[in-house]
Amino acid sequence: MNIDHAAEGPTNRRRGWIVVIALLLSAASMIIFGVWALVDATSFVDYVNYHPNNDHIVRDAGAFQIGIGVALLVALLSSDGPLVALAGFIVASGLHTASHYIDRHVGGHESDVPLLAVVTVIALIGLAKRWYDLAVARGFSR
Repeated sequence: MNIDHAAEGPTNRRRGWIVVIALLLSAASMIIFGVWALVDATSFVDYVNYHPNNDHIVRDAGAFQIGIGVALLVALLSSDGPLVALAGFIVASGLHTASHYIDRHVGGHESDVPLLAVVTVIALIGLAKRWYDLAVARGFSR
């Protein structure tokens, strides 16, 4: 099930703006908070408001590791970068959202679950658009 035909040619023009926006927002949400946690862990822990260290942080780390694992598995089916990246991100982000929902009584902010869910939905829209574009490129259009 290699679906690489749409990956050929100029990358951003072939992907379309919906997929590009989904990739950029997904990457930004991961990189910004990841760098913050790496560079200034104390400030990051203060922001997420989960004191002291607890199981929630471990669940979050597990969510991201599962997302990376799913991306690696999807890469076995397709070498299409946006499809692989969005699939892994959706799993990690969805599990991360669930972790915040489960631990909402422990800490965090009321806005955490809805904001994390919005980021996940944006990525889902991007994945659906990418999947559709690849299907059209292979001749599976309506």
